[in-house]
Amino acid sequence: MPRFYPVKVKSIKKTTADCSLISLDISEAAAGDFRFRQGQHLTLKALIDGEEVRRSYSLCSSPLDNEWQVAVKKVEGGQFSTYANGRLKAGDTIEVMPPSGRFYVEVEPEKQKNYVAFAAGSGITPIISIIKTHLQLEPCSTFKLFYINQAVSTIILKEELEGLKNLFMDRMEIFHFLTREERSIPLFNGRLDKSKLDILFKTLIDPEAVDDYFICGPNLMIFLVRDYLLGLGPDPKHIHFELFNINGIPQNEKPKRRSVSDDTLRSDISIREGGKHFSFSMVSGSESILDAALKKNADLPFACKGGVCCTCRAKLLEGEVDVMVNYGLEQEEIDEGYILTCQAIPTSEKIVVDFDASISK
Repeated sequence: MPRFYPVKVKSIKKTTADCSLISLDISEAAAGDFRFRQGQHLTLKALIDGEEVRRSYSLCSSPLDNEWQVAVKKVEGGQFSTYANGRLKAGDTIEVMPPSGRFYVEVEPEKQKNYVAFAAGSGITPIISIIKTHLQLEPCSTFKLFYINQAVSTIILKEELEGLKNLFMDRMEIFHFLTREERSIPLFNGRLDKSKLDILFKTLIDPEAVDDYFICGPNLMIFLVRDYLLGLGPDPKHIHFELFNINGIPQNEKPKRRSVSDDTLRSDISIREGGKHFSFSMVSGSESILDAALKKNADLPFACKGGVCCTCRAKLLEGEVDVMVNYGLEQEEIDEGYILTCQAIPTSEKIVVDFDASISK
């Protein structure tokens, strides 16, 4: 059962004017629980102006670095990002949940593999962890990175990227696209679109030679690139993408809240978590299992509440639910009965979910 640890902030430095690189001081006692894979993320929790706020941020450090670093870009109206970029300081303590996420592929040191990544803005954070790890542990592998930003001054982790390029000069290539500054080559001016992708795959990328693709950034960019790649015919299992939110993503129609006269149609919910059992009753079809449980003061793991991060994953042992959004679970997890409780709306009289269940191997 995931839990939060109090963690001190080791250091904070600016990587751009509106993005802070936060290094966390993970104690030796907690280091085992905080082992991570390249591309995974941390869930951070802080009390901001009297309100508990949770957010997930990708680790931009590699597991080989023995560092836990996240880059937090300030977002207009963003509670946590504003706090992290303005008020958080070295020596402060925040609560951190151990790493999670599946935006990675296994490292295969004996193989020569070719990777291609598309990133935009803060989407570089998990990508740089992936690049560092594979290039260090796979001595014959290569990486091509296509990175989109507004201007040179907004390139997150620019120095780190240049350092990697210099270190792996013969195995790493970076192509920068700028949307608000002119480049000398027209191809690299403006956002990605289908015509630019056509050129890239005719001149710079041989799709027959690519083993895996990684995509991270704004959702419109992610799905543009993903759909283009699917049109080229690779196995979808080799196209990996990480969503930070569900902005602009279509979702299933949210079940309509029942009228007062239908309040007798109730679901009895039984939750297993941390070796304990928690039960309550709720109006069927009224809200998600997670939201209803939190109103009953249940202490359950969650972060984004948007169907993306998978922190609230549990196994549905009994009953039926409607699912609003799922961009986090793999098909094999769905086949085994796993749900995201933040997106699961009860539709049967009895529901049993288990947060402690493990995926069968």
